[in-house]
Amino acid sequence: MFEDRFDGAALDERVWLPAYLPAWSSRSAAAANFALDDRGLRLSIPPGQPLWCPDTHPDPPLNVSAVQSGNWSGPVGGTRGQQPFCEGLRVREAQERFEGFVPHFGRIEVECAADIGPDAMWSAWLIGFEDEPERSGELCLVEVFGDAPAAVGSGVHAFRNPALREEFGVLDLGIDVREQHLYAVDWREDGVEFLVDGEVVRRSAQSPGYPMQLEIAVFEFPGRAPRTRPPELLVRRVSGRPGLA
Repeated sequence: MFEDRFDGAALDERVWLPAYLPAWSSRSAAAANFALDDRGLRLSIPPGQPLWCPDTHPDPPLNVSAVQSGNWSGPVGGTRGQQPFCEGLRVREAQERFEGFVPHFGRIEVECAADIGPDAMWSAWLIGFEDEPERSGELCLVEVFGDAPAAVGSGVHAFRNPALREEFGVLDLGIDVREQHLYAVDWREDGVEFLVDGEVVRRSAQSPGYPMQLEIAVFEFPGRAPRTRPPELLVRRVSGRPGLA
């Protein structure tokens, strides 16, 4: 069993790295803006936050505040790292192997609420630890864009896993994502169920057969739309329990 209610005085960095894919920049350049209070973990993008990987991810430019429960890379100058987002990426800051919460099958839940404008999005997803390139599939618990806040996305992304296929979609569930909801996956060897507030909203017969880490993030796309407010994602609880293969 694993559970974090973010009710301590500080983020538990035995479990979470408060930076987004730092191998491609650095931990300081990719650091999240976050705070803990009596509501939980608050990820935000305040005015003036530097762009993420501005020279290698120029289209679209983005800001991000994220936590991730695993991390590693190869040496500086090499190409081995997690979730490369374009051809020719090179590691700029080598990362020690870190496995805070890296489940292999089970029920994983994220309870959260988001307040974002049309220039932003937020998401919670399991992604392959990617110690081998093909171990890169994704199980997306939830993905919501601010210009379509009623469209709740979930499903499977294949990325560099040839055994998977794209199987992702959005549904209007009639919920207000500014309020707390529980997003979850039941991940088994024979398939995956995606749930919102305990109700199954999507099923897949696919199932990545390797350990995955959890990532939770809020993103902003400067210039996509006028900024109406700083994007904010409030995470109240994350839990995981083993499941039968």
